Amino acid sequence: MNEHDVYAKLIGLLDERGAVYRVIEHEPQGATEAVSKLRGNTLAQAAKCIVLMVKTGKKTRRYVLAVVPGDRRVDLNAVKELVGGTYAGFATPEVAERLAGSVSGTILPFSFDPELEPVVDPGLLVHEEIFFNAARLDRSLALRTADYTAIAEPRTAAIAQE
Repeated sequence: MNEHDVYAKLIGLLDERGAVYRVIEHEPQGATEAVSKLRGNTLAQAAKCIVLMVKTGKKTRRYVLAVVPGDRRVDLNAVKELVGGTYAGFATPEVAERLAGSVSGTILPFSFDPELEPVVDPGLLVHEEIFFNAARLDRSLALRTADYTAIAEPRTAAIAQE
């Protein structure tokens, strides 16, 4: 699945579920700070999405889609403890892009792969809407937070640090 397929799948899902969202077209940009300026949202409203690999045994691992506010960093220890792992780190770019279906900088706060568990920090959910690149560097969405949680059904846990 390429990024245009992932984008189409996301829009189809949001439309099917009656989500309230806006499409924002902008210059190609994947860095959270820079794209937030282009979109006109605060960093705290930006959904920063990072694919993590957590070792849960000698030969077993789980993948977590960590979704944190754009003005914070993901707390690897919190994610490790949350899933009962012995180690947590960033997934390789190849693994992250395969699981997410899009390139780094455009990873959605939604998972369409059963291997990738979405976990969102509650600090992001305090806003009426969240902003994220929509599997494309040149297109973002502003999505009503209540619709995000109802449709994505992420696990909620404190996984962000200042």
